[in-house]
Amino acid sequence: MTSMTVFAPAGVELRAPALKLAKQRLGALGYDVTLDPSVRARHQRFAGDDAARLDTLHRVARTAPSIAMACRGGYGLTRMLDGIDWKLIANSVEQGTRWVGYSDLTALQLGLLAHTGARSWHGPMACDDFGRTDEAGGVDEVTRDCFDEAMSGALEAVGFRTEAGFDGLQGRGVLWGGNLAVLQSLLGTPHWPKVKGGILFVEDVNEHPYRIERTLLQLHQAGVLAAQKAVLLGAFTDYRKSPLDRGYTMKHVIAQLRSVCRTPVLTGLPFGHVPTKVTLPIGARVDLLVDGRDVLIGW
Repeated sequence: MTSMTVFAPAGVELRAPALKLAKQRLGALGYDVTLDPSVRARHQRFAGDDAARLDTLHRVARTAPSIAMACRGGYGLTRMLDGIDWKLIANSVEQGTRWVGYSDLTALQLGLLAHTGARSWHGPMACDDFGRTDEAGGVDEVTRDCFDEAMSGALEAVGFRTEAGFDGLQGRGVLWGGNLAVLQSLLGTPHWPKVKGGILFVEDVNEHPYRIERTLLQLHQAGVLAAQKAVLLGAFTDYRKSPLDRGYTMKHVIAQLRSVCRTPVLTGLPFGHVPTKVTLPIGARVDLLVDGRDVLIGW
């Protein structure tokens, strides 16, 4: 069986039933699941204080399971970036460990790419995706199957539908990105990946469209977007509308971005804080191809 360690590197995990359910479901897929002690750690809103969570990362890396999957995101990895032993994390990748997660895990994944060039996987998390009750929708089949194929090495491409107007677009470059707010927080730090000619993907949650626009414009004005072959937008969900919006929506955000940015901006990537998400190899060199409205990302 493929060894998997479920760990908590950021926010405190209070969903014991979800952990149990996730372990059962992942076990049914053929994974030998170990729950790291960090999933029961408590310190304010974190799964242990900063030193304890840093030790969690290093402990998992030294153990080098086949898969290291976060139980949840939240917030906390940014506080630890300066203390992470990046060579140790990269060494675990060389030994075969696939670090998987999204949201706050973006900080770890992009820091790893920036410091070592090692790959990780932007994909589901234990409680958020495999611990969802049947009453709440259960495990999304696309999420489950895409993840399973990615971990086995069988997955070589993902596809999705986008808007009309990009037929024939092609590009090859490093795939990178993740949660937009976390990605923005790394700009100007030593943990920022200096990717040129890449394929950048972003998503976010609980952020009003004007905040999304402001962040994307910062990346544009900093020259980040112009340096990419394409920008792929995932889901932007769970924000509160304001009476001041007066019709202002994410469609207007995207239109504004396209009006100032020459880099193609494609919508529709199935990823974010939503049930259906593909698993993507951060740091892999990929080929992007658009045929009509069908987008294919292959590696």
